[in-house]
Amino acid sequence: MIRQLEVDGVPALLAPTAGPAHAGLMFRVGQADETLDRRGITHLLEHLVLYPLGAADYHYNGTTGSVVTHFHLQGSVDDITTFLTGACKSLRDLPASRVETEKAILRTEWNSRSGSSLDGLPLWRYGARSHGLLSYPEWGLHAVSLEDLQDWARRYFTKENAVLWLAGAELPAGLRIDLPSGRRMPVPAPSSALPQTPAFFAGSGGLTAVNAIVPRSVTASVFAGVLERELFQALRQRDGLSYTAATNYEPRGDGYATITALADALPEKQDAVLGGFIDVLAKVRVGRIDEANIAAVIGKATESLSADDADNARLASAAFDVLTGEGVTASDDLLRQVKEVTPEAVHEVATDVLADSLLMTPYGRSADWAGFIAAPTSSATKVTGTDYPGRGTLAQRLVIGTDGVSLVSKGSDEFATVHYDTCAALLTWPDGGRQLLGEDGISIRLEPTLYQGLTTEAVDQGVPAQLRVKLPARDPEEIPQPPPVSRRPGLLRRFTTFSTRKKVRVVTLSCIAGGVSGISVPVLIGVLVGQLELSVFGIIGSLLLPPILVASVVSVWREPG
Repeated sequence: MIRQLEVDGVPALLAPTAGPAHAGLMFRVGQADETLDRRGITHLLEHLVLYPLGAADYHYNGTTGSVVTHFHLQGSVDDITTFLTGACKSLRDLPASRVETEKAILRTEWNSRSGSSLDGLPLWRYGARSHGLLSYPEWGLHAVSLEDLQDWARRYFTKENAVLWLAGAELPAGLRIDLPSGRRMPVPAPSSALPQTPAFFAGSGGLTAVNAIVPRSVTASVFAGVLERELFQALRQRDGLSYTAATNYEPRGDGYATITALADALPEKQDAVLGGFIDVLAKVRVGRIDEANIAAVIGKATESLSADDADNARLASAAFDVLTGEGVTASDDLLRQVKEVTPEAVHEVATDVLADSLLMTPYGRSADWAGFIAAPTSSATKVTGTDYPGRGTLAQRLVIGTDGVSLVSKGSDEFATVHYDTCAALLTWPDGGRQLLGEDGISIRLEPTLYQGLTTEAVDQGVPAQLRVKLPARDPEEIPQPPPVSRRPGLLRRFTTFSTRKKVRVVTLSCIAGGVSGISVPVLIGVLVGQLELSVFGIIGSLLLPPILVASVVSVWREPG
């Protein structure tokens, strides 16, 4: 049983454990609470809080999720007291001298991460706001100041916006959670960049994946497990196409949850995996779900919830539920709900998942043939203003107006537009380069090296100052350059590169072709005016022989050597 207590006005959850004690302090703030121009501020604050704790004999860490930030450790009762006291002290008095160092560490961390093809899913679903920010680099680190961090801590890292959890016999005697007062912060409302679903977009790699938002429920969690089994059986066990076929179920904190499924493939198998993946989705949508898979998932969940350490294992998720207003659900109640799940209820969730699905296909693939609508990659409106044509062979032009910027491609009816009043951030470089990022996920690069006569003063003035992010100078090799104009070398220059044998053949055939043409033309004119008489074969020869010889010259010219 999870006991609900309180320490210094902070809700506390306690459950017994047979192993070493462990604890966590969770706050209702995460990456989805940020804005793009301050992207990374929560992660930076998390690092600053942990820095003064230094090296310790116990294991501790911090994580910054979508809607919560979590400090946790495993150690003795004294270790727990020391850690939690130190974390609260750091929150009240951030180490100012460490800010720039931790920024550099976070930039190194970002550059070192391998990334995932799934990183793009939030952007395509939500745009450049709320949960969509998880797809973007931590650009805001360059602009975040100590004052920004202190304001962020005062707003979100308060006793009313925190939950303590501890796996152990009792709360440590004398434990203090010394935090300032504030208020419980609501989970951010989700934004949307999808006009309709089911939708698809082509990813940057070879994965096939799908995600969907469904009402949070035990049945939805069971369906996620069932879908994983169906995908694994079809794509790995039966067809041998994928190594990994997996799903994930993650509560969003607002009464809904995200279900994500993925399957990998070798390059030559990607089309087959995409087709097989969609077949499984279509199969579960019409209710063709193996009831043995449903029973297996329910059995696994029942075993987990019946274990002696069930409450202990659920402490962190229970803290999440308290922070997001769900409250603590007893393990016995969850167990009852799991056992009550029916195949009909699982099918109903499957229908909801398919209706809201966002499918990521392997690079260059489409899914419109399966009824998925292409997610938007262009805008509905175009601004009017000053045109800046592309340099070199760049088949694009920029239009900068008083209300925004449009990127227009030659020979296409599609264009991308970012309006200043829906701009999420403006990235700026000292060399004059700019990048406008719209709240809908549309992004436009403004590079003086790419567009003739481009100046960005109007853009700098049009975007609110607080949305501008000044980035450090780029390496010259990172500055985009226009595609070169293709120039074929002149005939004489090409002739000089030929081998001696090829030169002789070209000259000889050219002379023969020129001589024959010089004879054939007057002869044909004479025949036409009645001055000469030729047989039919002679006329045909005069007509065909010159072009045949010219074609021979061209053929030899094109030969290598």
